[in-house]
Amino acid sequence: MGVQGLTSFLGSNIHLLTDLKLRSTKLVIDGNNLYHKLYLDSGLEQVHGGNYDSFTNLIYKFFESLSRCEINAYVVFDGGCDISDKKLETQKQRMKERIRKAQSLSKGESGQVLPLMVRDVFIKVLTKLQVNFVQCFSEADQDIAALANVLDCPVLTLDSDFCIFDLNAGYCPFSYFQWRNINPSTSENDSYIPAKCFSAKYFCNYFNINMSLLPLFATLAGNDYMNTTALEKIFSKIHSCIGSRKYSGKKHGHIHYLLDWLPAFASAEEAIIYVMNKLREQDRDAVREFLTLAMADYDLHDVQNLACFFNKGSYFSSTAIKLNLPDWVQIALAKGLLAPMISDVLLLRRTFLHVQVEDMRRASAHMITQPIRQVMYGLILNFYHDSIASHETQQSGKFYIEEFDRLENHLRKTSVEAIIMSREFSEDLSLQKLPEVSLETRLSMFVVTFGVKMSTLESVPPAHRLTIATTCYWVANSSSKVRQHHLKALVMGLVYGEACEMMTKPELHGEDIRLVYEKLRNLKKGQQCGRRRHGHEAGPNVEDLHIFCQWQCCFQTGLHFNQLLCTPLQEPDITRIYNGPLVHQLCHKLKTLSSTEDLFNSSPILDKLYRSLIQAAMSSLPPDHFQSKSKSKSGKPKKAKTAGKPAENTSGRTQTGSQSNINVGNRFASLYVDELA
Repeated sequence: MGVQGLTSFLGSNIHLLTDLKLRSTKLVIDGNNLYHKLYLDSGLEQVHGGNYDSFTNLIYKFFESLSRCEINAYVVFDGGCDISDKKLETQKQRMKERIRKAQSLSKGESGQVLPLMVRDVFIKVLTKLQVNFVQCFSEADQDIAALANVLDCPVLTLDSDFCIFDLNAGYCPFSYFQWRNINPSTSENDSYIPAKCFSAKYFCNYFNINMSLLPLFATLAGNDYMNTTALEKIFSKIHSCIGSRKYSGKKHGHIHYLLDWLPAFASAEEAIIYVMNKLREQDRDAVREFLTLAMADYDLHDVQNLACFFNKGSYFSSTAIKLNLPDWVQIALAKGLLAPMISDVLLLRRTFLHVQVEDMRRASAHMITQPIRQVMYGLILNFYHDSIASHETQQSGKFYIEEFDRLENHLRKTSVEAIIMSREFSEDLSLQKLPEVSLETRLSMFVVTFGVKMSTLESVPPAHRLTIATTCYWVANSSSKVRQHHLKALVMGLVYGEACEMMTKPELHGEDIRLVYEKLRNLKKGQQCGRRRHGHEAGPNVEDLHIFCQWQCCFQTGLHFNQLLCTPLQEPDITRIYNGPLVHQLCHKLKTLSSTEDLFNSSPILDKLYRSLIQAAMSSLPPDHFQSKSKSKSGKPKKAKTAGKPAENTSGRTQTGSQSNINVGNRFASLYVDELA
């Protein structure tokens, strides 16, 4: 992320950073960077699908530290991917690396992979805490820098691109932001967070470089979409200009060369002209175009003023305006009420599916929700009545979304058909009119797509209906057979999340709640101690990993689909929805000790909730569903029994995107799927 080598260069030259005592100030925070750093740097669970209740507690502590020092945070998130596609190859390479790390973790080896719903949980906690935040339409770096200058405050991130922007109050690297180490003070008003700050002006003065040269410096040092061939050509000329080899083989050699070379020029244009004159004529246009496009990312002119969003609640992206997107979509995206994949589907007709730690020999866990995504794609693209023809196959009248996902331990690109449900309902289901569609129709769309009955959902409290709908879908459609111990362990984990939330509110819990909470906490600790005692050599139970990864996919997709439908179902509190280590430990115990579920007996409230959720899930299944049957060895996902209903073809079979549900052993598979090795 950012300028290659610049973060470690600053770490080796700490004198380029100044000490800062942060208190009584505004602070613009890179949201994507923050939730990555908080989760991954805090040693939170990654192998078993995440530990969202511990992550929630961590977020509370972080913003409590800011509040104690009277720091007013403005959190800014990236939305969809870069619309120019110049970073597409970088995105593919990063996803390949995440697949490699996930495979390593699934074997009990080292690696870091962010659990699936970390972003969703983070945004939900910010909403609860009433922290200022906005989700941009696409990448947010320029918006973050512009907002920081409007507010005249620093930026907190660990993205070295912010060394290049001309920031009035500088950039605070997260590595030196000591939020856990608030300076002790006798007066609450004097408390501060020790930090370090990078100033582009100080950096340029130190190396005698004109500020206007920084974007060129970043581009030549290498950034997120560098053209290696172009850079090599340029650097060969720079080296010959300097005529020095004193940095050859030295760490940060490129950066040292540039800092020696750039002071000779008064402007970026002057330096570019100098390089152009050294290149072959046939290379000049391509190199200049590459440099111009890369440097434009640091230009803050004509950038959306996010202050208007925080002051008035209005957000309008120039890209969204050009596409004439409905106002409600733009505002919902900005408020984090819609997932960023909506932007990617609207603009790019593609999406990257989140890599999870699962059984890498099987089809991706995301395959279970492909039929749901097809319906979502149809709703999203139902906005483009006239322009959609340019994206559809003229012969078939169909149109497709590109999904990037894994195939075993490789990256693959799959074309997935979008399904239009309009003909199934009498109301106008265009994207513009979706908020005006009756609640009855929107709710019907949800339950039909997930294949559940309203009577099943009505048997549980409203706050749990979405969870039960997605859980029923999971049990019915999982590629690996979900057994009773999986279902019971999951529901026990859901009830534990309720107990955790009750424990934060003394008025809502008594001694019985506390006893159950402590029992489950000790059970979770026992699982963690067992892992440390026995080591990771054998690795986790990958069958269970895969099954629970599929549940998370079902739940998250249900959450996002419900949001797209303007929440016909009450949105559940997801902040403590899943604790991977606990669920896996409960699953292990339930395999041999069915009385494990009696843990709730001492609390009538929790026991009643557990029984109602289990009964609702079981009532949606055939009576013999959990009876032993011959085990499928194909590893292929079942076709969704009900989710594809709106897309039945003329032969009466469920249409779930034939281009993606292919046999990977078929020698003709490459006709449908691009494997990006």
